[in-house]
Amino acid sequence: MHESLTALLEDFRETGVCLAFSGGVDSALLLALLTDRGIPVTAVTFRTALHPQGDMDNAVKVARERGAAHRFVDVNEFQDPAILQNPPDRCYHCKHLLFETLCRLAEKEGLGIPMDGTNADDLQEYRPGLRALKELGVRSPLAECGITKAQVREMAAELGLSTASRPSSPCMATRLPYGETITPEKLRRIEAGEGLLKELGFPVCRLRVQGDLCRIEVPKDQIVRAAELHETLSERLAALGFSFVTLDLKGFRSGSYDAAAGLVKKEALP
Repeated sequence: MHESLTALLEDFRETGVCLAFSGGVDSALLLALLTDRGIPVTAVTFRTALHPQGDMDNAVKVARERGAAHRFVDVNEFQDPAILQNPPDRCYHCKHLLFETLCRLAEKEGLGIPMDGTNADDLQEYRPGLRALKELGVRSPLAECGITKAQVREMAAELGLSTASRPSSPCMATRLPYGETITPEKLRRIEAGEGLLKELGFPVCRLRVQGDLCRIEVPKDQIVRAAELHETLSERLAALGFSFVTLDLKGFRSGSYDAAAGLVKKEALP
């Protein structure tokens, strides 16, 4: 797997790469492999309302560790009503906006082929945003080489990347049920609430929100500890404006609102 990936990346030596760089383990692995081989790459991080400031700070840190060219691009998702209405295909509209911006930047400044960190596991989940990547011609070497998330983490650990064990951090809109309008205030509360959970020792967590109710998801083996902190959690989350604070006994799981909506269709790259 590693050999097929590095061989594919060599195809971009002449063109260079404009890498969508979140600072997560997938894009960090690609950045490391590209920089280690001297393949021209510019890491581009989207500065958006749907991602917490902590993610952007981490992107700066990881890019510096690799000595990579890095820049931010501001994208305002609130300009697109199709995103704010939060339909089941919200991710398509959001990805199209983000990567259309990336593609324009790459073409205007000659930064190379647009690339992202989609991995093979992503192809097996409900990811309508993958259609946008296909339409825009964005390359996804990890997915193209069949490399899974576990393999990404293994390779990242071998390279000593600081993000090797960093939890995934999907956009905060995933904390709201489809059909509930996205607002800056809701995103602020979600970011603050998850910041509280991490502060209390739950690095892997989600704060799912519906109206003034929030539902805490932590790994199953940490549910008891979360319950023991019920007074602190209820008090501090109430201060953020949540009238009802609940603990999900099913534990942490990605895409719980997708499952609730019966969205299991697989979206795949060619």
